[in-house]
Amino acid sequence: MQLRIEGHTLPGRDCGPGPGFHGVSGIEVAVQRRDRPAELLDPQPGDAPQTTWTLPCTFTADGELRGPYVQNRLGGRFVYLSWLGRPPREEASRMFRRAKLMLADVPPQVLDEARLRGALVGRLALTDAKGHPLCGRVVPPAVVWSAGEPTEPC
Repeated sequence: MQLRIEGHTLPGRDCGPGPGFHGVSGIEVAVQRRDRPAELLDPQPGDAPQTTWTLPCTFTADGELRGPYVQNRLGGRFVYLSWLGRPPREEASRMFRRAKLMLADVPPQVLDEARLRGALVGRLALTDAKGHPLCGRVVPPAVVWSAGEPTEPC
């Protein structure tokens, strides 16, 4: 089984300062490994036209989706998209924001079909209404979940 995240409408490589936000440059986005905030899968530049991550996962006997990138905290299962960038007057990039793709909000019929077909696909814009990198809880309609075919052997 695969979980594929397809992002579009990325915010760019720079985000200027604003109320309560210091601004960052050199923006990238990646998927965070479960319980390892520093371990990020395939960082993509913030100005890419689109991005795709393919994550291995399995279903438990009780129908829960699990895998090395599926987090499980209070509030349910989710996948973190971590935003990295360089704050003003700092030399190194660091995580400055995260988005939580909430798996509990995948419609049950979509999850059932994905289980049969071999892939669950989440499509979403990665820029928020202010033009900044998307953050916080991401639920439909901000993410559109569908069943798909695996892109590589499971």
